[in-house]
Amino acid sequence: MSQSCYDLVVVGGGINGVGIARDAAGRGLSVLLCERDDLAAHTSSASTKLIHGGLRYLEHGEFGLVRKALREREVLLRAAPHIIWPLRFVMPHDAGQRPAWMIRAGLFLYDHLARRERLPGSKSVNLARHAAGAPLKPAFRRGFIYSDAWVQDARLVVLNAMDAQARGARIATRTTLIAAQRGPATWSLDLRSAEGRCETVQARVLVNATGPWVGTLLGDVLGLGAAHAVRLVKGSHIVVKRLFDHPDAYLFQNPDRRIIFAIPFEGRFTLIGTTDVDYSGDPARAAITAEEIAYLCRMASRYFSRALTPAEVVWSYAGVRPLLDDAAGDAASVTRDYTLELDTQAAPVLSVFGGKLTTYRKLAEQAVARIQPLLGNRVAPWTAGASLPGGDFPRGDFEDFLAQVRQHHGWLPTDLAFRLARNYGTRIERILHGVSDLAGLGEAVLPGLYACELDYLVREEFARTAEDILWRRTKLGLGAPPDATAHLQAWLDARPKRR
Repeated sequence: MSQSCYDLVVVGGGINGVGIARDAAGRGLSVLLCERDDLAAHTSSASTKLIHGGLRYLEHGEFGLVRKALREREVLLRAAPHIIWPLRFVMPHDAGQRPAWMIRAGLFLYDHLARRERLPGSKSVNLARHAAGAPLKPAFRRGFIYSDAWVQDARLVVLNAMDAQARGARIATRTTLIAAQRGPATWSLDLRSAEGRCETVQARVLVNATGPWVGTLLGDVLGLGAAHAVRLVKGSHIVVKRLFDHPDAYLFQNPDRRIIFAIPFEGRFTLIGTTDVDYSGDPARAAITAEEIAYLCRMASRYFSRALTPAEVVWSYAGVRPLLDDAAGDAASVTRDYTLELDTQAAPVLSVFGGKLTTYRKLAEQAVARIQPLLGNRVAPWTAGASLPGGDFPRGDFEDFLAQVRQHHGWLPTDLAFRLARNYGTRIERILHGVSDLAGLGEAVLPGLYACELDYLVREEFARTAEDILWRRTKLGLGAPPDATAHLQAWLDARPKRR
């Protein structure tokens, strides 16, 4: 049994955990992150995949949260322009819902609460003359357009973990914290890998970034109480074949005062979500219900000319959001802000309650700032101006970068060149190094998925299973052959024998 000592052990491989690990490693701290499943296996890969200020949060008076999120939107657009990009949202006006003056006022605030560098402001639109009006019912002739951004959420988690590792952190996926002993100055932590290997490590500070399990880890494993709690709220989404041809997304207001989005997804599909349902089961087992599918179809059908039915759903997913419990009566109105709880009664433990994808970097920066004095570390914050892996192309101009990829690798099929550039940014060269033709990519394990890319995902992106690759590192599971998962898993299982 090996023993190691770290300044920081982070438990949880979702967006907050990897963000904290990256920030801390970049300040010279020794870091271990352990995650019992894959990176982004739960909440962080089950989002609506938006980097946004949260327009609807203005209605609940959360101006500080919206301002913080809008500022972070700009930071993240600069940091990862390959996996995060601008998206315009069309909001058809329903006269029976919020009045037009209220929407205009909200959009004015949204435009001006924080500085915008890359995104155009909001405007009114005549849907009778705009492409976004064509798929809608004739009653919706007036609307508004505003800007936010789209993100490949699971890839955002993986890129943070990659950067943390590049800066010295140890990333241990499929590794569970099974026991913890708290001493006056250090934690003794027993870890077990999926293969059954056990080790004990020491930590000067323990970070509990387990999302929906934050209270469970505190109580059941660490034997501690907490001043805060999370409210578990399930959000579910459906994916259908593409409902419209233009590049914009929709925000639909509904009679229950909730909103849903309809968003272009992976080229050939439309993503619709989300629901907000209080949840009390095991977060790892969260699944969409027939009632939620029917609800999303019904709400979308209020706006689209063509009625959407549950039979058209080609994929669905659900995740449990660990929202900071603010005693709100309605799950949809629970705050999306976060708090950090630091216990220094003995060896320190920092627990993360709440949060959202957009504000993860700021949360991580604040978490490390809370920890630094305990570790005698004074290194300044650094992540606001740093690119994530693959995002370091000139001016953050993806179209220019894509043109360079096509010029340098003219033998790549057009769709494959786009997908590789979009997923990996400048890291595409690590996949294509030494490759000069399609045969050089190796075996076509699945349509459009070659051994060269798979080797990269296993070697550098912590991928182990077919599900990791088909549904988190990529979304190639959509439209894949029925036997794709089994075939890819068999290839992965045989891969070590190829060396």
